[in-house]
Amino acid sequence: MHFTRHLALALALAGCAGVSAKHGAAAPRGKLVVVGGGGTPEDVIARTIALAGGPDARAVVLAQASSRPEAGEESAAFWRGKGLTRVANLDLADREAARKAIESADLVWFPGGDQVRLLDAIEAAGVAAAIRARYAAGAVVGGTSAGAAVMSSTMILGGETADLTAVRSGSVATKDGLGLLPGSIVDQHFLKRQRFNRLLSAVLDHPDLVGIGIDERTAIVVDGSRLEVLGESAVLVLDARGGSGDVRLRVLRSGAELDLAPRLAFRSGDLEDRRPLPPE
Repeated sequence: MHFTRHLALALALAGCAGVSAKHGAAAPRGKLVVVGGGGTPEDVIARTIALAGGPDARAVVLAQASSRPEAGEESAAFWRGKGLTRVANLDLADREAARKAIESADLVWFPGGDQVRLLDAIEAAGVAAAIRARYAAGAVVGGTSAGAAVMSSTMILGGETADLTAVRSGSVATKDGLGLLPGSIVDQHFLKRQRFNRLLSAVLDHPDLVGIGIDERTAIVVDGSRLEVLGESAVLVLDARGGSGDVRLRVLRSGAELDLAPRLAFRSGDLEDRRPLPPE
């Protein structure tokens, strides 16, 4: 799938340098690592550990997106194998212990599964505010697949119920996400599972939001108002806020950076990337 590389994008995620006013928090000091699923590349893993403070960083895994009871310990073991020495698999049944663990974490990680299942578990345990507060205070919050989708302000419900063959109003079910990446709709497994029509339909239904489609083995790292792409494929950004059904598109490859500051307008040639997309 090849997309035009020279479409100018006026990308301004209102409030992206700060968290959503809906949640009443100040500008975050933390970082987001948002992975499109399909495995996490080594450069993304290394950056995540470095941002969290190195091997001695305190990490917590919230694996409630998965129905598999062993998923949490598998994810914790994965991070231990990558060099983190203090990783806890959180059982949200003990709400107070989970809240305290989150409040002291340097890294909060969401493995994949079902984003609705994950968000429901977080809300039922009453730890959403603790996650937002820890991010605001300086922690890294990251996740892959469902763990990526849950971070946006408006979350696609998941599954394959959306019509991927058409762009149609009302075809994509959504609900409020955690709001760590405000003004956005994040979609994952993006090019691999041909979800362009799904995200485009969602953006047209929510033209005040910017769609961010992250392909597999690819991630965005968000630091304040700055977004950086890491990994092996591409990130597509769709902006329909001009109204009248006009949509602006940007294709970002690994190493590309985007300033998400309000009212930013791209000049011709900014972040231009003429490298071919990887074969599908």
